[in-house]
Amino acid sequence: MQFFEKTNIDFVTRRNAWVIFSVSIILVGFLTAFIFPPKFGIDYTGGSEIAVAFKNNINTDQIRNAVNKVGYKNSEIKSFGETNQFLIRVQDLGDAQSKIQTALQGISNNTFTILKVDKIGAKIGSELRFQAFIAVLLAIIAMLIYIGFRFEFTFGLGAIIALVHDVFVVITFVLVFNALGIMDLEINQQILAAVLTVVGYSVNDTVIIFDRIRENQDLHKGMNFLKLANLSINETLSRTINTVATVVITLVVLLAFGGPVLEGFAFTMLIGILTGTYSSVFIATNFVIWYQEKVQKIDLESGWKAEKEKSAKAIKTA
Repeated sequence: MQFFEKTNIDFVTRRNAWVIFSVSIILVGFLTAFIFPPKFGIDYTGGSEIAVAFKNNINTDQIRNAVNKVGYKNSEIKSFGETNQFLIRVQDLGDAQSKIQTALQGISNNTFTILKVDKIGAKIGSELRFQAFIAVLLAIIAMLIYIGFRFEFTFGLGAIIALVHDVFVVITFVLVFNALGIMDLEINQQILAAVLTVVGYSVNDTVIIFDRIRENQDLHKGMNFLKLANLSINETLSRTINTVATVVITLVVLLAFGGPVLEGFAFTMLIGILTGTYSSVFIATNFVIWYQEKVQKIDLESGWKAEKEKSAKAIKTA
């Protein structure tokens, strides 16, 4: 199904405006992080893990409501082992076990047994934060090597700039939504998994556009790169919209009905998918253009301007 057929949208003429727009969003993220420091999850700050087995059927919402009443509003609760067994994780290295027991005793007609209690120290949390940073960094470097070999180094740099842009924008939205109280989001392993997924998805869109540029360089020999880039983005636009629409619909449903456990992952993925599509169209290719003009000193504008003036005169004459 083609939503857009034979479009002729100019994606490159106003490339500086798109760069300013993206940089502004990222600066908002840095400012937000400075004023409202990021809230890290138990994985990265340390805390207590308590495995519990209930005698009768119970759901996670009942447990979460009980745990919230004793002050653990950012608890992580998930199924553990067999039916009616749950793992409760809270950011408390103190006497979390007794507080959790008190909270669970408030659930009527359901006895429980504590299966195990583990504590994650602050040092381990710090190590996990460092490992998370290394994971994202290695993923980006691997993408640079892949794009560099498949196309050329300039295109590889363009893809990496887009990926770094996506990571910063996603984190910006997480920080801003959390700071404004719109959503209760914290940086944890779910957010990290979503960011890494976004990195892979974003580079896929970028590769599709770069691949079409390479094909058109053979099909339209002599065409200046600005027109070639516009042509290639327009030719892949329908496919890009169709792909992102199906993923966005799924993520919106997951965000709406997935509950608190999946909220952070679904939100991060949703913003990341939209940002990744935007950066593939407006950032990656425009960086390649900037690099050719400013670093490699290739004159791309002269032919482009002459051709636009010629087209404008032809329309005016007609």
